[in-house]
Amino acid sequence: MGIIIWLIVGGIVGWLASLIMRRDAQQGVLLNIVVGIVGAILAGWLFGGGINEAITIRTFLFSIIGAVILLAIVNLFTRGRVR
Repeated sequence: MGIIIWLIVGGIVGWLASLIMRRDAQQGVLLNIVVGIVGAILAGWLFGGGINEAITIRTFLFSIIGAVILLAIVNLFTRGRVR
């Protein structure tokens, strides 16, 4: 059951981060899930705490921050490429 929660919350977090970074039209559902989960791992590493903590408002917001940071890093590497 935990992996299903990760996929759902990861998709929501990735989607919200893509809206914040204005990349929503460029990525699909699968990439939103990946960005959300990797963003949560990044946030756990940066701000302390683990990815296996309970989903609270604090961990949800930190996951969004981590996903936005991840998308900002991706933007640095893909900025000069033609779409």
